[in-house]
Parts: sequence; structure tokens; C-alpha cells
Amino acid sequence: MDHVMEIKIYYEDTDCGNVVYYANYLRYMERGRTEYLADRGVPVKALMDQGVLFTVSRAEIDYKSSAHYGDTIIVETLLPEITAASLLFEHAMKEKTTGRLLVESKARLVCVGADMKPKRIPKDVAERLRGK
Repeated sequence: MDHVMEIKIYYEDTDCGNVVYYANYLRYMERGRTEYLADRGVPVKALMDQGVLFTVSRAEIDYKSSAHYGDTIIVETLLPEITAASLLFEHAMKEKTTGRLLVESKARLVCVGADMKPKRIPKDVAERLRGK
């Protein structure tokens, strides 16, 4: 199961070449993951209140094409892997009008407690993310 969201590109998102600044795609990945979790009944704020945090341990981004000021991009988020203590998210970002692929990316998130030490993903959270 995946999640799809739109992001409109504003001037503040771009660099002096009028293209989306490369690091902003990390922010778009984060938004996609946050909305993915919320749509499955696992809002980040509720997790934080329980002392369950997810920290990025690895991020990979392959830039395919540039987005520009005024574009709208589609962020597709998938969760193909859940382990005892980590989540692997995959993202594809496309320009809305043309469908042109902009970015393919992955991010591994590790579950940690408030003490920032790794811990198992709570069973109820894992079940909701698996759709059970």
C-alpha cells in the first residue's frame, strides 16, 4: 500500500538556477513519510508521546530531472520493509503535469526510545503499518 501527496514548488524551494535545491528533496521525503504514517493511524506526535521515535540511519537519493519554481510534484511513498526495529521507505517524485520522474529515493529509519537507544517497534505500530 502506498501514499501519494502533492507539493507545490515555491520560490523558497529553489536555488539561483530556479531549480529545486537538492537538499529540499529530503524534506519532501520526510513529509511523505509523516503523512504515510498518519494515514495508517500512526501519527508521529502520538509516537513521540509514547517515547517512540524514528531516526534516519541511511538515505539514498537518485536525481533524475529537475523541478522548477511553479511546478507541482507528486510524492509517492511506499513501505516495502518492516523489521523488528526499522522501517525502509521508498519514494518516487514526479512532476504532476508531465509525469516526468524527478527523484527516486530510499530511507531506512531505526526505532529508538527517548534515550536515543535502538528498540523494537511496538507490536501495535508494526501491525497497523502492515495493515493488520
